[in-house]
Order: sequence, then structure tokens, then C-alpha cells
Amino acid sequence: MLNEDNLRDYQKLMIDWVIEHNKCAIYAFMGAGKSVAVLTALDRMKLAGMLDKPVLIIAPLRVARDVWPNEVKLWSHLADFHVMPILGTPSQRQDAFHVHADAYVTNFENLEWLIKIWDCHWPYGMVVVDESTKLKSLRANIRKNSQGTTWVQGEGAKRAKALLQATFHHKTERFVELTGTPAPNGLQDLWGQSFFLDYGQRLGNVFDAFQKRWFRPSFDTFGYEPLPFAQEQIQKALKDIVISLKSEDWFDVKVPIVRTIEVELPPEARTQYRKMEKEMYAEIEREPIQAFNAGARTQKLLQMAAGACYTGHSSDPGPRQWVESHSAKLDALEEIVEEAAGEPLLVAYHFKSDLARLLKRFPKARHLDHKSETLKDWNAGKIQMLL
Repeated sequence: MLNEDNLRDYQKLMIDWVIEHNKCAIYAFMGAGKSVAVLTALDRMKLAGMLDKPVLIIAPLRVARDVWPNEVKLWSHLADFHVMPILGTPSQRQDAFHVHADAYVTNFENLEWLIKIWDCHWPYGMVVVDESTKLKSLRANIRKNSQGTTWVQGEGAKRAKALLQATFHHKTERFVELTGTPAPNGLQDLWGQSFFLDYGQRLGNVFDAFQKRWFRPSFDTFGYEPLPFAQEQIQKALKDIVISLKSEDWFDVKVPIVRTIEVELPPEARTQYRKMEKEMYAEIEREPIQAFNAGARTQKLLQMAAGACYTGHSSDPGPRQWVESHSAKLDALEEIVEEAAGEPLLVAYHFKSDLARLLKRFPKARHLDHKSETLKDWNAGKIQMLL
């Protein structure tokens, strides 16, 4: 089990940043260990009496299910910090409310349901948004009505709007955003995310005014492009609430950063896997899958773990047929693609069925067919995903 001594220096910066700022953002490279850094900060705040209400963590489904709850099990100093997932069926999510925890983690798809459940009894004193670019489409502003009451008028993505109204009206004191790619489509993506932290204090409380101040119509008239001074001024405006960590500032680029992403098999796929493991036989989509010896069983198990299994025997004439058992690995890869935000990815596959499924899910991916043209395009950065 890992302990606090295993935390890296840049993670210690993140920990201090969360503790010292009520509302802030951490823009850190993929694999930086943002989740354990935040959990460590939350644990310290709990021990110091700074958290009198539970924390709500919002993340993509796989991350909410597999990463946040498991991090506390991997690090000894987090043994007393309890993270409870609010996931699954409506009844399973309801049951989670009855479990006392320091933090509750849910996915973005359940966010509107969660807010509606609590209505005016919002119980969370702090919100952590893992992958804050999910909030980038927010378009909102602060206004006052005839009675002088300040309120939020929001547009854009329903989830972002619902979260803003909940945290604003219930005066959520602490709000932390995490992402490795804060502006995947350009600097305009920063406005919606920053609005959650300061309600427009730094970049303006109306998106149109923000756009007019730092952008101009692009040459082809489709969209906007930043003015020459935009990036410097926007970064300067946000620097007191945003910490940005780049891998090149902390690592020799010759040294690889190894990050293992565990993928949980769906229940049905796990049952099929166990059946093949014990009986050397299983059924997927009513297709019989049979192994005739221990070596064949190993191959079938590898195929099942990947997500698709060949039917019939390898000696059968004609092209081999296969049947899909799950898409969990493809779903995890999709999240990596989103987090990489255009950076090139090299994806290794084992079976031809894997290649077919990858090309179907990611139609812009290219197969390494050993043609000189493909290698030139890859080296020139023209291929986002090479298989």
C-alpha cells in the first residue's frame, strides 16, 4: 500500500492549492495523480475541522466508479476517509444516501437527478468536478430582480446550468475543478468553467461581452479566433485561482510516465469469463464459445477481457467470426481520447476483432499498415490515433 511519502512534489502543490483556495482549478497533465492529491487535501481539511458537510465529487462514469472510491484503498493515509459512490439504478443511488461518508461521488449523467432529489436541502459544502470541461458550454450571468435579490440566469448544457443554480442558491463554499485540457476547443472554453469559481468576476459575467473583449470573427466567418493579447490577459486574470502543471516542467521527456487504468468487467461479461475459466465453455449472445485445451482457454479469456470472442475453431474455413461481449475497454479509451484533447495516441491491439471494433468506435483512427505514407503522417502529427 502507498503512503504519503510516495506523493510527488507536484502533487503536494495541488494539495496546498486546494486547502488554501475556497474556489480554484487545477489544470494538470494526464496521469498527474489529481484525484489522490485532492483526496489528501480533503482528508487534511477534515482532520483540521474545515469540512463540516460532505463533499460531492462529479466525474465521468468510469472514473466515478473505479478511480475515486478505489484511491482511498490504495493509500494508507486515506484509510479513514470514506468515499461513497452514488451510481447504478435509482434504488441503488437512493441507498447510497443512507451510508455515512466524507465524500459522495456520482457521474455527470446522474447530476440532474441528484439535484432534483435534494431540491432545497442541498447537503454538500464542497463540490469537486473531475473533468471540468464538461462545464464549458455554460452561458449564464448574475442579475438582480425588482426586490434586489441576486439570481442566476443560465443557458447551455442542462447539467452545467442545474449545478450552477444549486451551488449558487445554496452558497456552496468550496468548489474545485480538475482537468488536463481546460481549453480543448480554444480559449472560449474557459469562460463557462471559470464562472463556477467566481460568477464572472475575472472574465466577465456575460459570455457575449467576454467574446467581444478577447475574440474576433475568424477569417472564414465560421466561429471566432482569439485576439493576439487574449491568452496572456486571460491567463493573468485567472492566475490567482488556477494552478497549471505541465509534464515537461517536471519530467525528462525521455522518461515515460506509466499510468495503469483498470477497467472493471461488466457483471454479465465477468460471469461469462468465470464460466470459461472453470468449464472451458461459455455462451455470448447465444453463440457457443468453446476451448478444447488449456492454451485455447487462455486465448478465449484474453479475447473476453478485450471485449470480443471468436466463435468456431481457428481451423474452420473462411474469415473468422466473432461476437462482442462488452465495450468497457473502448469506453475507457474514449475517455482517454477526450482527456488527451487532440494529442496523438498510439493504441496497441491484440486480435483482429479488436481492430475492427476500434475502427468502428473511432472512425478517424488509422491502422498502422506499414505504408510509408502512414508513417509520414504519424511523424508529422497528422494522425490523432494510430492502431
